[in-house]
Amino acid sequence: MSLLKCPVCGEKLDNNTKSYICPNRHSFDLSAKGYVNLLLSNQMNAKLPGDNKMMVNARADFLSKGYYSHLAEEISRTVSECLAGGAILDAGCGEGYYTENIYNALTEKNISFNMIGIDISKFACAHAARRFRNADNCEIAAASIFHLPAADSSCSCIVTMFAPFCREEFLRVLKSGGYLIMAIPAENHLINLKSAVYDEPYKNHTADYAVEGFGFRGSRRVSREIFIDNTEDIRSLFSMTPYYYKTGREGHERLEKLTSLRDRADFEVLVYVKK
Repeated sequence: MSLLKCPVCGEKLDNNTKSYICPNRHSFDLSAKGYVNLLLSNQMNAKLPGDNKMMVNARADFLSKGYYSHLAEEISRTVSECLAGGAILDAGCGEGYYTENIYNALTEKNISFNMIGIDISKFACAHAARRFRNADNCEIAAASIFHLPAADSSCSCIVTMFAPFCREEFLRVLKSGGYLIMAIPAENHLINLKSAVYDEPYKNHTADYAVEGFGFRGSRRVSREIFIDNTEDIRSLFSMTPYYYKTGREGHERLEKLTSLRDRADFEVLVYVKK
């Protein structure tokens, strides 16, 4: 049986064939690219929701070069410390870079677990699924964070990396005492990139750490200087961020003139426990 539930009726899905089928005979085919599409039409706010192909490819290329490896190592270490076993859900897994790092860390520690990666972008799911072609204990599904295809109290840990936050759904699928581990940009994240593109660059401001229904266990600052010495990686970095679509023509022209960038990859990892 799959860890995923039917998005139509909420029953458990059986994935013993190339299709995911629930007891009420709702059926969802496993795509040729290795993920299952559980995103219903009434849960979509666009024809192709989420990150497009260009953004996904840019993120995959940039992250593969290790610029954010310090964050991948910290998030993997944190999950390994918190999770003794059970189901882990990566809510907004993107192209699967962090998902794969967490998976490898848990495997190396011989922790017994199953993993679900969900993202609303089919392009991201296709990338992520390729990483887990031979992994029997990891499933990738196209789905919305606001309609998680997981049963109530079924997960021991949820990881969310820069994705939208849905407190109600996270509380619903987490077991009592389960962990929510979240990564957010810290105040100086990519400040030099912003300074190069915008007349008035801004620092990130983090909100109050308190989240109703969760106990806050603490935060860890994960920060280091990165140096990018080529225009291709600078463009990939810019293209994978929300800045790409929020920046006018003049800002894009400024970016095109950058041949190197020294900046700070500045993050916070937050740990919560469901009360």
